[in-house]
Amino acid sequence: MEPIEIFKALSNSSRLQILFWLKDPETHFTPYEGVDMRKVGVCVTQVMEKLKMTQSTASQYLSILQKADLLTVERIGKYTYFKRNEETLREIGAFFNNEI
Repeated sequence: MEPIEIFKALSNSSRLQILFWLKDPETHFTPYEGVDMRKVGVCVTQVMEKLKMTQSTASQYLSILQKADLLTVERIGKYTYFKRNEETLREIGAFFNNEI
């Protein structure tokens, strides 16, 4: 875990919003048929539509969150799915509790 990279990734309201939505994906996204959003994640297209942004911007935001290890990625066919990395989120919570 790199706290500085995490803080940089979280310094954007849209990226924070993505993490919030992915905490409870069934509430915030319409599932694709045959895809368990809790296990597999949410497709970049769904995030793009929810953010009302271009695919390149949404992909860039997701990439930043992934590089900070806040998201995991799974590729299925031509689709890329993202979900929260709960382990890293617990680690950053512990970092706040213990170090700051």
